[in-house]
Amino acid sequence: MRLLITSLVLSTLAAVAGAQQPSGPHHQPLHAKHSYLGFDLNDYPGDSSLPALRQQFSFAGYWLNNPPGDRQNTWQGKRDALLHNGFGFLVLFNGRLDDELTKAQKSGTAPAALGKSDAAAAIAAAHREHFSPNTIIFLDQEEGGRLLPEQAGYLFVWTEAVARSGYRPGVYASGQPVNEGHGHTITTAEDIRSHVAAQHLHPIALWVAQDACPPSNGCVVQAPSLAASGTPDAMVWQYAQSPRRKSITTVCAQTYAKDGNCHVPGIETLPLDLNAADSSDPSRGR
Repeated sequence: MRLLITSLVLSTLAAVAGAQQPSGPHHQPLHAKHSYLGFDLNDYPGDSSLPALRQQFSFAGYWLNNPPGDRQNTWQGKRDALLHNGFGFLVLFNGRLDDELTKAQKSGTAPAALGKSDAAAAIAAAHREHFSPNTIIFLDQEEGGRLLPEQAGYLFVWTEAVARSGYRPGVYASGQPVNEGHGHTITTAEDIRSHVAAQHLHPIALWVAQDACPPSNGCVVQAPSLAASGTPDAMVWQYAQSPRRKSITTVCAQTYAKDGNCHVPGIETLPLDLNAADSSDPSRGR
């Protein structure tokens, strides 16, 4: 999964990151007793890789539709294999980019209509993959910063429809501060929370992406405390991405492999995103 972010945001984060240096390639992040380690990647790693992955990870991302940039979903039908190997789940649905929403709007299709139809698709896919009611489905909101009107129109129709279905809504969103000028910053996660409060919407579980170093210490295979993410009520923190984003991970570059990806011992062929959660089954999908 790749979080999109503007060059202005990257330069701001890089300046912040320079204020703190990790002590070495195996520097450990803040550790919480009840923090669990998980991974996500767009392509299913293969049945044969699951035992080795399970030695390191408690849960795995699970796509309900095609991941960003892909034309097929290789996770489809793999829930039983993951269950058999003892994994918990982060259930994901790939949402729409702003460019797609804008083009559809110009053609007469409102963002809310797309949110409604995509929610129905997510619910149907969750049923098809045998995820029970109350499973949290995370909408993949790839673009960071304050939500634009069309993004908000799409996202909150989606989350409300999922909430009414018996499933629980969640959003994967940026937890990286965006400089809005005059000393004010905003994260997508904060903006989502403000919309929920102002509009009295159903609660939304937050999976935040914040791989800037600090607060992340990079590709370290030990689950950090969620409190270090900068989003106090985050349920999941994606703290490392593959490939690393050079402009915001300079101070923890040595924790990544030479190819710029995040690999873990014994599974060097797979470029992974690393996540910490307060549960071994964040989506409650078992």
